[in-house]
Amino acid sequence: MAEMSTRLSGAQMTRRIATQAWPVLIGQWASIAFGVADTIMVGHSSPQDLAAMALGSSIYASVFVGLMGVVLALSPIAGQHFGAGRHDAIGRTWMQSLWLALWLTLLGDVLMGFPDVWLVMSAVDRSVTERVGAYLHALMFALPAALVFRTVYALNVAVSRPKVTMAINLVGLAIKVPLNYVLVYGKWGVPALGTAGCGYATAIVMWLSCGIALVALSRDRFYRIFAIRFDWPRWSHQRELLRLGIPTGLSYIVEVTSFTFMTLLAAGLGTTVTAGHQIAANLAALCFMLPLSLSVATSALVAQSIGAREPATARRYSRAGLRLAVGLALLVSSGLWFGRASIVDLYSDDDAVRRVALSLIGFVALFHCFDAAQGLSGAVLRAYKHAVAPMLVYTVSLWGVGLVGGWWIAFRPVFGHAPLGVAGLWGASAVALGIAAAVLVLWMVRISRTAPREPRPPIADR
Repeated sequence: MAEMSTRLSGAQMTRRIATQAWPVLIGQWASIAFGVADTIMVGHSSPQDLAAMALGSSIYASVFVGLMGVVLALSPIAGQHFGAGRHDAIGRTWMQSLWLALWLTLLGDVLMGFPDVWLVMSAVDRSVTERVGAYLHALMFALPAALVFRTVYALNVAVSRPKVTMAINLVGLAIKVPLNYVLVYGKWGVPALGTAGCGYATAIVMWLSCGIALVALSRDRFYRIFAIRFDWPRWSHQRELLRLGIPTGLSYIVEVTSFTFMTLLAAGLGTTVTAGHQIAANLAALCFMLPLSLSVATSALVAQSIGAREPATARRYSRAGLRLAVGLALLVSSGLWFGRASIVDLYSDDDAVRRVALSLIGFVALFHCFDAAQGLSGAVLRAYKHAVAPMLVYTVSLWGVGLVGGWWIAFRPVFGHAPLGVAGLWGASAVALGIAAAVLVLWMVRISRTAPREPRPPIADR
Protein backbone atom coordinates (compact mmCIF):
# COMPACT_ATOMS: atom_id res chain seq x y z
CA MET A 1 0.00 0.00 0.00
CA ALA A 2 1.15 3.53 -0.64
CA GLU A 3 1.98 5.57 2.43
CA MET A 4 0.59 9.01 3.08
CA SER A 5 2.83 11.70 1.55
CA THR A 6 2.94 13.56 4.86
CA ARG A 7 4.61 10.54 6.48
CA LEU A 8 7.55 10.33 4.08
CA SER A 9 10.35 12.85 3.55
CA GLY A 10 12.14 13.15 0.22
CA ALA A 11 15.10 11.20 1.59
CA GLN A 12 12.79 8.42 2.82
CA MET A 13 11.16 8.19 -0.60
CA THR A 14 14.57 8.00 -2.27
CA ARG A 15 15.61 5.21 0.09
CA ARG A 16 12.40 3.33 -0.58
CA ILE A 17 12.95 3.58 -4.33
CA ALA A 18 16.53 2.38 -3.90
CA THR A 19 15.40 -0.50 -1.67
CA GLN A 20 13.08 -1.77 -4.37
CA ALA A 21 15.46 -0.93 -7.20
CA TRP A 22 18.57 -2.84 -6.14
CA PRO A 23 17.06 -6.34 -6.53
CA VAL A 24 15.71 -5.25 -9.92
CA LEU A 25 19.18 -3.98 -10.82
CA ILE A 26 20.90 -7.22 -9.82
CA GLY A 27 18.29 -9.22 -11.72
CA GLN A 28 18.59 -7.01 -14.79
CA TRP A 29 22.38 -7.17 -14.67
CA ALA A 30 22.16 -10.94 -14.49
CA SER A 31 19.82 -10.88 -17.47
CA ILE A 32 21.98 -8.49 -19.51
CA ALA A 33 25.03 -10.51 -18.51
CA PHE A 34 23.61 -13.18 -20.82
CA GLY A 35 24.37 -10.80 -23.69
CA VAL A 36 27.72 -9.75 -22.22
CA ALA A 37 28.78 -13.40 -21.88
CA ASP A 38 27.60 -14.09 -25.43
CA THR A 39 29.51 -11.10 -26.82
CA ILE A 40 32.75 -11.83 -24.94
CA MET A 41 32.78 -15.56 -25.70
CA VAL A 42 31.83 -15.13 -29.34
CA GLY A 43 34.24 -12.18 -29.64
CA HIS A 44 37.09 -14.56 -28.87
CA SER A 45 35.77 -17.05 -31.42
CA SER A 46 35.92 -15.03 -34.66
CA PRO A 47 35.03 -11.57 -36.04
CA GLN A 48 32.36 -13.24 -38.20
CA ASP A 49 30.69 -14.78 -35.15
CA LEU A 50 30.80 -11.43 -33.32
CA ALA A 51 29.24 -9.65 -36.31
CA ALA A 52 26.55 -12.33 -36.48
CA MET A 53 25.90 -11.89 -32.77
CA ALA A 54 25.52 -8.13 -33.27
CA LEU A 55 22.95 -8.61 -36.03
CA GLY A 56 21.13 -11.59 -34.53
CA SER A 57 20.80 -10.11 -31.05
CA SER A 58 19.52 -6.86 -32.54
CA ILE A 59 16.82 -8.70 -34.48
CA TYR A 60 15.82 -10.79 -31.47
CA ALA A 61 15.70 -7.69 -29.28
CA SER A 62 13.43 -5.98 -31.81
CA VAL A 63 10.96 -8.85 -31.58
CA PHE A 64 11.23 -9.79 -27.92
CA VAL A 65 11.30 -6.31 -26.41
CA GLY A 66 8.25 -5.20 -28.39
CA LEU A 67 6.25 -8.25 -27.31
CA MET A 68 7.56 -7.94 -23.76
CA GLY A 69 6.28 -4.37 -23.65
CA VAL A 70 2.76 -5.62 -24.32
CA VAL A 71 3.04 -8.21 -21.55
CA LEU A 72 4.45 -5.67 -19.07
CA ALA A 73 1.16 -3.76 -19.18
CA LEU A 74 0.35 -6.11 -16.30
CA SER A 75 2.69 -4.18 -13.99
CA PRO A 76 0.92 -0.78 -13.68
CA ILE A 77 -2.49 -2.48 -13.68
CA ALA A 78 -1.52 -4.90 -10.92
CA GLY A 79 0.31 -2.12 -9.07
CA GLN A 80 -2.84 0.00 -8.88
CA HIS A 81 -4.81 -3.06 -7.75
CA PHE A 82 -2.21 -3.70 -5.05
CA GLY A 83 -2.31 -0.11 -3.82
CA ALA A 84 -6.11 -0.31 -3.61
CA GLY A 85 -6.07 -3.69 -1.86
CA ARG A 86 -7.84 -5.52 -4.74
CA HIS A 87 -5.77 -8.70 -4.35
CA ASP A 88 -8.09 -11.09 -6.15
CA ALA A 89 -8.07 -8.81 -9.22
CA ILE A 90 -4.28 -9.23 -9.38
CA GLY A 91 -4.62 -13.01 -9.72
CA ARG A 92 -7.23 -12.71 -12.47
CA THR A 93 -5.18 -10.17 -14.40
CA TRP A 94 -2.02 -12.25 -14.18
CA MET A 95 -3.77 -15.29 -15.62
CA GLN A 96 -4.99 -13.18 -18.53
CA SER A 97 -1.46 -11.86 -19.10
CA LEU A 98 -0.29 -15.47 -19.30
CA TRP A 99 -2.70 -16.12 -22.17
CA LEU A 100 -1.52 -12.94 -23.83
CA ALA A 101 2.12 -14.05 -23.59
CA LEU A 102 1.31 -17.36 -25.27
CA TRP A 103 -0.50 -15.69 -28.16
CA LEU A 104 2.32 -13.22 -28.65
CA THR A 105 4.78 -16.11 -28.90
CA LEU A 106 3.18 -17.20 -32.17
CA LEU A 107 3.69 -13.75 -33.66
CA GLY A 108 7.27 -13.54 -32.42
CA ASP A 109 8.33 -16.91 -33.82
CA VAL A 110 6.96 -15.98 -37.24
CA LEU A 111 8.93 -12.72 -37.21
CA MET A 112 12.17 -14.48 -36.25
CA GLY A 113 11.69 -17.37 -38.65
CA PHE A 114 12.70 -15.31 -41.70
CA PRO A 115 16.03 -13.60 -40.91
CA ASP A 116 16.74 -12.74 -44.57
CA VAL A 117 13.90 -10.20 -44.46
CA TRP A 118 15.68 -8.37 -41.62
CA LEU A 119 19.07 -8.48 -43.33
CA VAL A 120 17.95 -7.10 -46.68
CA MET A 121 19.49 -3.69 -45.91
CA SER A 122 22.79 -5.13 -44.67
CA ALA A 123 25.63 -5.93 -47.06
CA VAL A 124 27.08 -8.79 -45.01
CA ASP A 125 28.99 -11.90 -45.98
CA ARG A 126 27.04 -15.08 -46.61
CA SER A 127 28.88 -16.77 -43.73
CA VAL A 128 27.60 -14.08 -41.34
CA THR A 129 24.05 -14.38 -42.69
CA GLU A 130 24.03 -18.14 -42.09
CA ARG A 131 25.22 -17.66 -38.53
CA VAL A 132 22.47 -15.10 -37.89
CA GLY A 133 19.80 -17.53 -39.13
CA ALA A 134 21.07 -20.37 -36.94
CA TYR A 135 21.14 -18.08 -33.90
CA LEU A 136 17.57 -16.83 -34.42
CA HIS A 137 16.20 -20.32 -35.02
CA ALA A 138 17.67 -21.37 -31.67
CA LEU A 139 16.07 -18.37 -29.95
CA MET A 140 12.63 -19.26 -31.33
CA PHE A 141 12.59 -22.02 -28.70
CA ALA A 142 13.45 -19.52 -25.98
CA LEU A 143 10.71 -16.98 -26.77
CA PRO A 144 7.63 -18.63 -25.14
CA ALA A 145 9.46 -19.26 -21.88
CA ALA A 146 10.94 -15.74 -21.92
CA LEU A 147 7.53 -14.07 -22.33
CA VAL A 148 5.84 -16.21 -19.66
CA PHE A 149 8.71 -15.44 -17.30
CA ARG A 150 8.12 -11.73 -17.92
CA THR A 151 4.54 -12.05 -16.66
CA VAL A 152 5.93 -13.33 -13.36
CA TYR A 153 8.48 -10.53 -13.36
CA ALA A 154 5.76 -7.90 -13.94
CA LEU A 155 3.64 -9.33 -11.12
CA ASN A 156 6.52 -9.30 -8.63
CA VAL A 157 7.50 -5.75 -9.54
CA ALA A 158 3.91 -4.56 -9.10
CA VAL A 159 3.63 -6.01 -5.58
CA SER A 160 7.11 -4.85 -4.47
CA ARG A 161 8.62 -8.33 -4.43
CA PRO A 162 11.51 -8.08 -6.94
CA LYS A 163 13.91 -10.38 -5.07
CA VAL A 164 12.12 -13.46 -6.44
CA THR A 165 12.97 -12.81 -10.07
CA MET A 166 16.41 -11.51 -9.05
CA ALA A 167 17.23 -14.89 -7.53
CA ILE A 168 15.93 -16.75 -10.58
CA ASN A 169 17.99 -14.58 -12.94
CA LEU A 170 21.12 -15.23 -10.90
CA VAL A 171 20.53 -18.97 -11.07
CA GLY A 172 20.00 -18.66 -14.81
CA LEU A 173 23.28 -16.79 -15.25
CA ALA A 174 25.17 -19.43 -13.26
CA ILE A 175 23.86 -22.04 -15.72
CA LYS A 176 24.24 -19.89 -18.85
CA VAL A 177 28.00 -19.27 -18.68
CA PRO A 178 29.12 -22.95 -18.58
CA LEU A 179 26.49 -23.84 -21.20
CA ASN A 180 27.92 -21.15 -23.46
CA TYR A 181 31.41 -22.53 -22.96
CA VAL A 182 30.34 -26.02 -23.97
CA LEU A 183 28.13 -25.07 -26.92
CA VAL A 184 30.11 -22.16 -28.41
CA TYR A 185 33.56 -23.74 -28.35
CA GLY A 186 32.53 -27.41 -28.53
CA LYS A 187 33.53 -29.25 -25.36
CA TRP A 188 32.95 -32.75 -24.01
CA GLY A 189 32.10 -34.16 -27.41
CA VAL A 190 29.63 -31.40 -28.31
CA PRO A 191 30.31 -29.78 -31.71
CA ALA A 192 31.40 -26.12 -31.71
CA LEU A 193 28.25 -24.16 -32.62
CA GLY A 194 29.63 -20.63 -32.38
CA THR A 195 26.88 -18.00 -32.37
CA ALA A 196 24.10 -20.61 -32.51
CA GLY A 197 25.47 -22.18 -29.31
CA CYS A 198 24.62 -18.97 -27.44
CA GLY A 199 21.04 -19.19 -28.71
CA TYR A 200 20.58 -22.79 -27.59
CA ALA A 201 22.11 -22.01 -24.18
CA THR A 202 19.64 -19.12 -23.78
CA ALA A 203 16.70 -21.37 -24.69
CA ILE A 204 17.66 -23.98 -22.10
CA VAL A 205 18.14 -21.39 -19.37
CA MET A 206 14.87 -19.58 -20.14
CA TRP A 207 12.82 -22.78 -19.86
CA LEU A 208 14.47 -23.61 -16.54
CA SER A 209 13.86 -20.06 -15.25
CA CYS A 210 10.24 -20.14 -16.37
CA GLY A 211 9.67 -23.45 -14.58
CA ILE A 212 11.20 -22.15 -11.35
CA ALA A 213 9.08 -18.97 -11.52
CA LEU A 214 5.82 -20.88 -11.99
CA VAL A 215 6.67 -23.24 -9.13
CA ALA A 216 7.34 -20.23 -6.90
CA LEU A 217 3.92 -18.77 -7.73
CA SER A 218 2.18 -22.03 -6.87
CA ARG A 219 4.13 -22.87 -3.70
CA ASP A 220 5.00 -19.56 -2.01
CA ARG A 221 2.41 -18.63 0.63
CA PHE A 222 2.73 -14.92 -0.23
CA TYR A 223 0.94 -15.36 -3.56
CA ARG A 224 -2.09 -17.10 -2.07
CA ILE A 225 -3.75 -13.76 -1.32
CA PHE A 226 -4.02 -13.21 -5.08
CA ALA A 227 -6.14 -16.34 -5.56
CA ILE A 228 -4.31 -17.37 -8.74
CA ARG A 229 -6.24 -20.10 -10.52
CA PHE A 230 -6.87 -21.30 -14.05
CA ASP A 231 -9.24 -19.21 -16.11
CA TRP A 232 -10.06 -19.04 -19.80
CA PRO A 233 -9.26 -15.87 -21.78
CA ARG A 234 -11.71 -13.04 -21.05
CA TRP A 235 -12.07 -10.20 -23.52
CA SER A 236 -12.67 -7.49 -20.90
CA HIS A 237 -9.34 -8.29 -19.24
CA GLN A 238 -7.51 -8.78 -22.51
CA ARG A 239 -8.81 -5.42 -23.72
CA GLU A 240 -7.50 -3.66 -20.61
CA LEU A 241 -4.07 -5.26 -21.06
CA LEU A 242 -3.97 -4.45 -24.78
CA ARG A 243 -5.17 -0.87 -24.32
CA LEU A 244 -2.07 -0.15 -22.28
CA GLY A 245 0.16 -2.89 -23.69
CA ILE A 246 -0.07 -2.07 -27.40
CA PRO A 247 1.23 1.52 -27.15
CA THR A 248 3.76 0.39 -24.55
CA GLY A 249 4.94 -2.38 -26.83
CA LEU A 250 5.10 0.01 -29.77
CA SER A 251 7.17 2.42 -27.68
CA TYR A 252 9.58 -0.39 -26.87
CA ILE A 253 9.68 -1.40 -30.53
CA VAL A 254 10.53 2.14 -31.60
CA GLU A 255 13.27 2.31 -28.96
CA VAL A 256 14.85 -1.01 -29.77
CA THR A 257 14.46 -0.81 -33.56
CA SER A 258 16.12 2.58 -33.59
CA PHE A 259 19.06 0.70 -32.06
CA THR A 260 18.55 -2.39 -34.23
CA PHE A 261 18.51 -0.51 -37.51
CA MET A 262 21.54 1.45 -36.36
CA THR A 263 23.32 -1.90 -36.08
CA LEU A 264 22.03 -3.03 -39.47
CA LEU A 265 23.20 0.24 -41.03
CA ALA A 266 26.58 -0.06 -39.32
CA ALA A 267 26.91 -3.54 -40.85
CA GLY A 268 27.20 -1.88 -44.24
CA LEU A 269 30.41 -0.21 -43.04
CA GLY A 270 32.21 -3.53 -42.65
CA THR A 271 32.73 -6.34 -40.16
CA THR A 272 35.25 -4.39 -38.06
CA VAL A 273 32.94 -1.39 -37.63
CA THR A 274 30.02 -3.70 -36.84
CA ALA A 275 32.04 -5.45 -34.14
CA GLY A 276 33.16 -2.14 -32.61
CA HIS A 277 29.61 -0.83 -32.70
CA GLN A 278 28.42 -4.00 -30.95
CA ILE A 279 30.81 -3.35 -28.07
CA ALA A 280 29.48 0.20 -27.70
CA ALA A 281 25.89 -1.02 -27.92
CA ASN A 282 26.51 -3.68 -25.30
CA LEU A 283 28.01 -1.11 -22.94
CA ALA A 284 25.04 1.22 -23.45
CA ALA A 285 22.63 -1.62 -22.67
CA LEU A 286 24.63 -2.64 -19.59
CA CYS A 287 24.74 0.93 -18.23
CA PHE A 288 21.01 1.41 -18.82
CA MET A 289 20.22 -1.33 -16.30
CA LEU A 290 20.72 1.13 -13.42
CA PRO A 291 18.19 3.77 -14.56
CA LEU A 292 15.94 0.95 -15.75
CA SER A 293 15.84 -0.56 -12.26
CA LEU A 294 15.07 2.85 -10.79
CA SER A 295 12.33 3.32 -13.39
CA VAL A 296 10.77 -0.03 -12.52
CA ALA A 297 10.85 0.67 -8.78
CA THR A 298 9.60 4.25 -9.12
CA SER A 299 6.75 3.36 -11.48
CA ALA A 300 5.63 0.55 -9.15
CA LEU A 301 5.47 2.91 -6.17
CA VAL A 302 3.70 5.55 -8.26
CA ALA A 303 1.12 3.00 -9.44
CA GLN A 304 0.52 1.79 -5.89
CA SER A 305 0.05 5.38 -4.73
CA ILE A 306 -2.45 6.02 -7.52
CA GLY A 307 -4.37 2.90 -6.57
CA ALA A 308 -4.41 4.06 -2.94
CA ARG A 309 -5.78 7.45 -4.13
CA GLU A 310 -2.72 9.37 -2.97
CA PRO A 311 -1.80 11.61 -5.97
CA ALA A 312 0.57 13.76 -3.90
CA THR A 313 2.56 10.68 -2.92
CA ALA A 314 2.67 9.54 -6.55
CA ARG A 315 3.93 12.94 -7.67
CA ARG A 316 6.69 13.06 -5.05
CA TYR A 317 7.83 9.51 -5.89
CA SER A 318 8.10 10.42 -9.57
CA ARG A 319 10.31 13.43 -8.87
CA ALA A 320 12.49 11.60 -6.36
CA GLY A 321 13.04 8.82 -8.89
CA LEU A 322 13.98 11.27 -11.64
CA ARG A 323 16.55 13.05 -9.45
CA LEU A 324 18.11 9.75 -8.43
CA ALA A 325 18.22 8.33 -11.98
CA VAL A 326 19.81 11.39 -13.57
CA GLY A 327 22.31 11.89 -10.74
CA LEU A 328 23.55 8.31 -10.92
CA ALA A 329 23.65 8.44 -14.73
CA LEU A 330 26.11 11.33 -14.55
CA LEU A 331 28.37 9.28 -12.26
CA VAL A 332 28.19 6.20 -14.50
CA SER A 333 28.95 8.22 -17.63
CA SER A 334 32.00 9.73 -15.95
CA GLY A 335 33.28 6.29 -14.98
CA LEU A 336 32.67 4.99 -18.48
CA TRP A 337 34.67 7.83 -20.03
CA PHE A 338 37.68 7.68 -17.71
CA GLY A 339 37.85 3.87 -17.75
CA ARG A 340 37.16 3.44 -21.46
CA ALA A 341 40.44 1.82 -22.46
CA SER A 342 40.32 -0.91 -19.80
CA ILE A 343 36.64 -1.58 -20.48
CA VAL A 344 37.06 -2.00 -24.24
CA ASP A 345 40.04 -4.34 -23.73
CA LEU A 346 37.69 -6.81 -22.02
CA TYR A 347 35.63 -7.20 -25.18
CA SER A 348 38.10 -7.86 -27.98
CA ASP A 349 41.71 -8.71 -28.81
CA ASP A 350 41.47 -7.09 -32.25
CA ASP A 351 43.20 -3.66 -32.40
CA ALA A 352 40.99 -2.35 -35.22
CA VAL A 353 37.80 -3.33 -33.38
CA ARG A 354 39.04 -1.68 -30.19
CA ARG A 355 39.80 1.58 -32.03
CA VAL A 356 36.27 1.75 -33.39
CA ALA A 357 34.76 1.03 -29.97
CA LEU A 358 36.94 3.66 -28.26
CA SER A 359 35.85 6.29 -30.77
CA LEU A 360 32.23 5.74 -29.73
CA ILE A 361 32.57 5.82 -25.93
CA GLY A 362 31.94 9.58 -25.69
CA PHE A 363 28.67 9.15 -27.53
CA VAL A 364 27.72 6.26 -25.24
CA ALA A 365 28.32 8.43 -22.15
CA LEU A 366 26.08 11.23 -23.45
CA PHE A 367 23.54 8.71 -24.71
CA HIS A 368 23.31 7.18 -21.23
CA CYS A 369 22.47 10.44 -19.46
CA PHE A 370 19.59 11.19 -21.80
CA ASP A 371 18.49 7.55 -21.70
CA ALA A 372 18.14 7.67 -17.92
CA ALA A 373 15.87 10.74 -18.00
CA GLN A 374 13.60 9.48 -20.76
CA GLY A 375 13.41 5.96 -19.31
CA LEU A 376 12.30 7.15 -15.87
CA SER A 377 9.76 9.66 -17.13
CA GLY A 378 8.32 7.23 -19.68
CA ALA A 379 7.89 4.53 -17.01
CA VAL A 380 6.12 6.95 -14.66
CA LEU A 381 3.75 8.01 -17.43
CA ARG A 382 2.83 4.37 -18.00
CA ALA A 383 2.16 4.02 -14.26
CA TYR A 384 -0.45 6.74 -14.79
CA LYS A 385 -1.69 4.63 -17.75
CA HIS A 386 -0.53 7.26 -20.24
CA ALA A 387 1.20 5.21 -22.94
CA VAL A 388 0.20 6.85 -26.22
CA ALA A 389 2.09 10.14 -25.69
CA PRO A 390 5.46 8.42 -25.02
CA MET A 391 4.92 6.27 -28.11
CA LEU A 392 4.44 9.35 -30.30
CA VAL A 393 7.45 11.11 -28.78
CA TYR A 394 9.68 8.09 -29.36
CA THR A 395 8.47 7.70 -32.93
CA VAL A 396 9.22 11.29 -33.92
CA SER A 397 12.52 11.65 -32.05
CA LEU A 398 14.12 8.21 -32.27
CA TRP A 399 12.99 7.23 -35.75
CA GLY A 400 12.82 10.71 -37.28
CA VAL A 401 15.83 12.47 -35.76
CA GLY A 402 17.88 9.49 -34.59
CA LEU A 403 17.47 6.91 -37.32
CA VAL A 404 16.75 8.97 -40.44
CA GLY A 405 19.04 11.81 -39.37
CA GLY A 406 21.74 9.35 -38.38
CA TRP A 407 21.57 7.58 -41.72
CA TRP A 408 21.85 10.90 -43.53
CA ILE A 409 24.97 12.16 -41.77
CA ALA A 410 26.55 8.70 -41.59
CA PHE A 411 26.40 7.96 -45.32
CA ARG A 412 25.97 11.31 -47.07
CA PRO A 413 28.08 14.48 -47.16
CA VAL A 414 26.83 17.20 -44.81
CA PHE A 415 27.66 20.86 -45.56
CA GLY A 416 30.58 19.80 -47.71
CA HIS A 417 32.07 17.47 -45.10
CA ALA A 418 32.62 13.75 -45.63
CA PRO A 419 30.04 11.28 -44.20
CA LEU A 420 30.61 10.65 -40.51
CA GLY A 421 30.15 6.88 -40.62
CA VAL A 422 29.22 5.05 -37.42
CA ALA A 423 29.94 8.19 -35.34
CA GLY A 424 27.10 9.92 -37.21
CA LEU A 425 24.70 7.13 -36.24
CA TRP A 426 25.62 7.43 -32.56
CA GLY A 427 25.63 11.22 -32.53
CA ALA A 428 22.15 11.49 -34.04
CA SER A 429 20.82 8.88 -31.60
CA ALA A 430 22.17 10.84 -28.64
CA VAL A 431 20.48 14.03 -29.89
CA ALA A 432 17.22 12.13 -30.45
CA LEU A 433 17.27 10.78 -26.89
CA GLY A 434 17.91 14.28 -25.57
CA ILE A 435 14.79 15.53 -27.34
CA ALA A 436 12.72 12.60 -26.04
CA ALA A 437 14.00 13.14 -22.50
CA ALA A 438 13.10 16.83 -22.48
CA VAL A 439 9.56 16.28 -23.78
CA LEU A 440 8.77 13.29 -21.56
CA VAL A 441 10.05 14.90 -18.37
CA LEU A 442 7.87 17.95 -18.99
CA TRP A 443 4.90 15.70 -19.79
CA MET A 444 5.47 13.67 -16.61
CA VAL A 445 5.48 16.85 -14.48
CA ARG A 446 2.24 18.00 -16.10
CA ILE A 447 0.45 14.68 -15.66
CA SER A 448 1.55 14.26 -12.05
CA ARG A 449 0.17 17.71 -11.23
CA THR A 450 -3.21 17.19 -12.87
CA ALA A 451 -3.89 13.50 -12.02
CA PRO A 452 -7.33 13.03 -10.40
CA ARG A 453 -7.57 11.96 -6.78
CA GLU A 454 -9.94 9.09 -7.60
CA PRO A 455 -8.86 7.32 -10.80
CA ARG A 456 -11.37 5.65 -13.12
CA PRO A 457 -12.03 2.08 -11.88
CA PRO A 458 -10.26 -0.55 -13.98
CA ILE A 459 -12.27 -2.69 -16.39
CA ALA A 460 -11.57 -5.81 -14.36
CA ASP A 461 -13.53 -4.40 -11.42
CA ARG A 462 -16.53 -3.09 -13.34
